[in-house]
Amino acid sequence: MKKLICSTFREGYGIDQIRRTMTAGELINFLAQYDEDTPVYLSFDNGYTYGGITEGSFEEDYGEED
Repeated sequence: MKKLICSTFREGYGIDQIRRTMTAGELINFLAQYDEDTPVYLSFDNGYTYGGITEGSFEEDYGEED
């Protein structure tokens, strides 16, 4: 079975230090080319460690309240 691996790395200590990230729409469009049963994994440390993605992995952040 084909696996989709997203190779990622630590880019900053805060969200404001990230140069570029995909929007939800861009991610949906990208993933549309894969079969819906394709497992998706995160790769860290040049493939030394891995992680999975679940619904519980996501949280909404509306910024700090004034």
